[in-house]
Amino acid sequence: MIERLIACINDRQIEVMDELFHDDATMDWPQSRERVNGAANRRAIYGAFPQLPTITPRRLTSAGDLVVAEATLDYGGPVYETVFIFELSDGRIRKETAYWSEPFEAPAWRAQWVETF
Repeated sequence: MIERLIACINDRQIEVMDELFHDDATMDWPQSRERVNGAANRRAIYGAFPQLPTITPRRLTSAGDLVVAEATLDYGGPVYETVFIFELSDGRIRKETAYWSEPFEAPAWRAQWVETF
């Protein structure tokens, strides 16, 4: 289901989201303290996006009705590292919580203890 969500956003077919989300699903964006309630608001926001991102998933992990997706979002300029937490019920998305940040250079002081990828 989450792979299908990523594909529909990448293909700019946001109407498919209606098949994947419950009508009363919420989308929380804690960094901006926003909550999108329901299908009508979700449709309006995705329809008004200046530019939808291209999503490149890095890892999907699931257990029961919980799915965590780590991905890169490319808006044709700004690129964000993102974590999505999806809560499912009855085969559809009930709640999405998303965290994102711009990448930054690792500080040189810890280079001896880490690997870069």
